Amino acid sequence: MDILIIGGGIIGLAIAGELAQAGMAVTLVERGELGRGATWASAGMLAPEAEGLTGQLLQLGLRSRQMYPQWVAQIMRLTGLPCGYWCCGILKPTKDANHPQCLSGQQLQQKQAGLGFSQALWLSADGQVDNRLLTKALISAVRSQGVKILTGTAVYQIVTSQNQVLHLATSAGTLQAEHYVLATGAWTQELLPLPITPKKGQMLAVFDPDRSLQRVIFGDGIYLVPRQDGRIVIGATVEAVGWQGQCTAGGINHLLSGAIALYPAIAEMPIVETWWGFRPYAPAEQLILGESAYCNLSLALGHYRNGILLAPITAHILRHWIINRQTLDDLGT
Repeated sequence: MDILIIGGGIIGLAIAGELAQAGMAVTLVERGELGRGATWASAGMLAPEAEGLTGQLLQLGLRSRQMYPQWVAQIMRLTGLPCGYWCCGILKPTKDANHPQCLSGQQLQQKQAGLGFSQALWLSADGQVDNRLLTKALISAVRSQGVKILTGTAVYQIVTSQNQVLHLATSAGTLQAEHYVLATGAWTQELLPLPITPKKGQMLAVFDPDRSLQRVIFGDGIYLVPRQDGRIVIGATVEAVGWQGQCTAGGINHLLSGAIALYPAIAEMPIVETWWGFRPYAPAEQLILGESAYCNLSLALGHYRNGILLAPITAHILRHWIINRQTLDDLGT
């Protein structure tokens, strides 16, 4: 079967690799550069527990987190490139001193010194991946698997007749395949009237020369993600402002104030980067995976704050849906 994937973020790339591994002839179409949307802008947390996910989304998040070590190892075997996978654990400040995962006093100090709070949940299985390193490696991996990649190629229209897709009208002309996958993130409504809207997030990074922060800190609306190269990624605002881009003074001030409260040493660290991105939000944060109104079009949408976390499980689900028409229920998720 030949497959056309629309969208070159982490989700589209992960699906491309999975389908190529299953013997499919895969073409991936991206209107800009690969991995430059929400994938590039994210913090790369693998944090289903810290995020407080519930229901099926929690189960998918836990399963995907469990898949990460093997998934990353395979990418590294194919490419020899690092992905920045780090099961560093997450500290989440809490007022619930009776919670079984709560640390305080000396126990908390041993996990991380210099904190601006006195007790926190210790989520040892949560962690992170460097999303930018992972994206670079994943691009190299899918190329090595024979995936054809068309960048700078805008899809203008998904041309349909009755219940099937006939072809894509693109800036490179007509593209056709037996099956199509839509993984267009926040930009989905440009092609199909599906309930995906952008939620802007502003972020910044500081440089920690002493590598003093060794745990992810997940506060109330603020998180600190230390990278092994000394950067600390600080995020993120959640703004329903449509496609209004740019970082704002108020947004960056909010992030810095919250970050310094969590880890006071940040006040003395230099700012090295600010950026923003658009998350793909679906109502009630529900994933839209698999079936569409068209028999030869599958959907991989609505990952919102958890696209990096859910990339392995999404690719697994889409593979089984396209090949065997197995649903989430069939797969036991």
